[in-house]
Amino acid sequence: MASNRGVVYLGPGKVEVQSIPWPKMENPQGKKIEHGVILKVVSSNICGSDQHMVRGRTTAPVGLVLGHEITGEIVEKGRDVEFLEVGDLVTVPFNVSCGRCRMCREQNTGVCLNVNPARAGGAYGYVDMGGWIGGQAEYVMVPYADFQLIPFPDKAQAMEKIRDLTMLSDIFPTGFHGAVNAGVGVGKTVYVAGAGPVGLAAAASAQLLGAAVVMIGDMQQERLQHAKSVGFVPIDLTKSDQLEDLIEQVIGAREVDCAIDAVGFEAHGHGAEAAKEKPATVLNSLMGITAPAGRIGIPGLYVTEDPGAKDEAARHGSLRLRFGLGWAKSQAFFTGQTPVLRYNRYLMEAILHDRVQIGKIVNATVIPLDDAPRGYQEFDKGAARKFVLDPHGLIQ
Repeated sequence: MASNRGVVYLGPGKVEVQSIPWPKMENPQGKKIEHGVILKVVSSNICGSDQHMVRGRTTAPVGLVLGHEITGEIVEKGRDVEFLEVGDLVTVPFNVSCGRCRMCREQNTGVCLNVNPARAGGAYGYVDMGGWIGGQAEYVMVPYADFQLIPFPDKAQAMEKIRDLTMLSDIFPTGFHGAVNAGVGVGKTVYVAGAGPVGLAAAASAQLLGAAVVMIGDMQQERLQHAKSVGFVPIDLTKSDQLEDLIEQVIGAREVDCAIDAVGFEAHGHGAEAAKEKPATVLNSLMGITAPAGRIGIPGLYVTEDPGAKDEAARHGSLRLRFGLGWAKSQAFFTGQTPVLRYNRYLMEAILHDRVQIGKIVNATVIPLDDAPRGYQEFDKGAARKFVLDPHGLIQ
């Protein structure tokens, strides 16, 4: 049988590329399936969500094969796969979804009811998401292939744009979902919290949707400089603990039309409290700067269990929210895993027709699979890059 290698979580702060089993046509409970395919992984990206696990901020088990952002070529298919062929180059939504349950039929594939015995929603290589093996590897099995996978119409064209198309598996749809949920449209003023890859994808999505001005806040100077270089207005959160003041300096008003949280549960304070972890900071600040009846999109990750939190309540997913402020302002909050299939076909077309260069915007940086540990280390230090793993040396 052919060999396979993947990125394995070995405990807080440590990942290693190891030999792993060849993918099997079976689900995590060991039941044989015929609706899956085996992919030769062309690209698999390191995600900020992976970083939470590697930092030891979740209950991820040692031995977990990481990776939920996958693009690959079909090398084997089950007998129940009708509409895909060996050789197809496909994008893989990070959501594992069956296509048959009520949630999937309503395009809420982020909370599929049939792929995770513990809760609604599944994902590859992620804690508490059903036990599906991750795709930061040479080969991976993807179930429910006819429903989940979208083949690129022209394989050669797709490989030319692979630095952009690899973002379809997660961060581009996730950023777009955040912008749509925040109500971004023509002429709107937008603030995005977090200049990491998801924040940059949200900012790019806001521009694509017609926003008048897109501000993006962070404390990492390298990330702020990169955000400015690709056309967004940087907001340096080390300058003040009053976000309203920083916003006013840009647009002459203390509130924006739309706000997006691309930070999540490992948030820190602003200004003088920048070194302190304050998990509700972003949500509270966004309630303050979002106009009455405004909407807040929350693609940033929040967890039910955070063993590494300093605050006892936060260890169990409880945050000190100023919910009364949001209620008084009649604001709407939109949370949860992005239903990637709702967006990725249209975003694929936007990439193929040169409407957006998302790879450039998130600073896609291709590295070999063996360099994954270095990629994790640099990303954890705040590098203004989106690391793309190239297991087979196929990306030019």
